Amino acid sequence: MPSARRVTFSGEHLPLVEIAQYYSDIEASVRNYFSSDNIHSGDRFVDYTPLEIEREMTSVLAEHARSTSMSLLAALEAAFRMDFLQRCYTRQKDSLSRSFRTLYQDKGQHVPLGDILLQWKSHSTVPRSIISDLEQAFKYRHWLAHGRYWTLKIGREYEYDDIYALAESIYNSFPFEE
Repeated sequence: MPSARRVTFSGEHLPLVEIAQYYSDIEASVRNYFSSDNIHSGDRFVDYTPLEIEREMTSVLAEHARSTSMSLLAALEAAFRMDFLQRCYTRQKDSLSRSFRTLYQDKGQHVPLGDILLQWKSHSTVPRSIISDLEQAFKYRHWLAHGRYWTLKIGREYEYDDIYALAESIYNSFPFEE
């Protein structure tokens, strides 16, 4: 049986609003930096055409969107894992909490996220379509986290706004324990 030590929550997980503000602040900063009005760019863009500057800015913004999407998905995983542990620690009597405790007894605190999501599908009224969307988005996160060296084949492209909308939907749909 796995160790029964409790996880100490750091309190450093980011709420969606902070991630969104960070995204907006950095996007505005990048746009300002690449702007023709930026007097601080010095020699950086001396030999660039306006089209080259635009392409480079687009590339930087795309990378920023991917990085911030990764943060959103990490925040979602943290929410699910914290909820899982809280339900195990507080020993609630609902069927979801009971199934979580069984998982915890078998695997301890290192339960695969897929197992947690499966219990949500089986023991809650949360729309399964949201969980399926999340599982697809986590495949995107896996691709990002492992260096993007293979061609991702998940049936769709993800933009930052897609991931943010999914995150909002999850926080509004799931009765997470705090």
